[in-house]
Amino acid sequence: ELSPGLQALHKAKAQSNKTFDEIGKAIGRDEVWVAAAFYGQACARLEKEDFIRLQEVFKGIEAYQEAASLLASDGPTFRGLGSASPTDPVIYRLYEGVLVYGHAIKAIIHEKFGDGIMSMIDCKVKVEKKEDPAGDRVLLTFDGKFLPYAKW
Repeated sequence: ELSPGLQALHKAKAQSNKTFDEIGKAIGRDEVWVAAAFYGQACARLEKEDFIRLQEVFKGIEAYQEAASLLASDGPTFRGLGSASPTDPVIYRLYEGVLVYGHAIKAIIHEKFGDGIMSMIDCKVKVEKKEDPAGDRVLLTFDGKFLPYAKW
């Protein structure tokens, strides 16, 4: 569950009718980074300069003042996985994708890079819309650093 500060931040976003992309461009951050920050995930913790820029984005929106005040005392970011099996349909489909293709992706990573993992800490994520005559498609890109397992 989101902290009260993050809930207030979402309320400010809803009242502004701005997208994560619009907010990201206004504060000089990527839309996925902004969305992750709004959910208390990844390395996306809002810093002082972000709050200053967001003040301009959410000018006149009372919920932002509440969010900024609460987030200043929220403590560490959430960075959790929630329940073991996601119930949100979009998140569940991503989870399902890892269940269905995870072993295949892992095998191909090992073939191309060797024994190791793809970092989700040193990682950039992009979400794009790809138009297709048979129906628009979602293009997800995970650009993660390869981390070989250490030998000792």
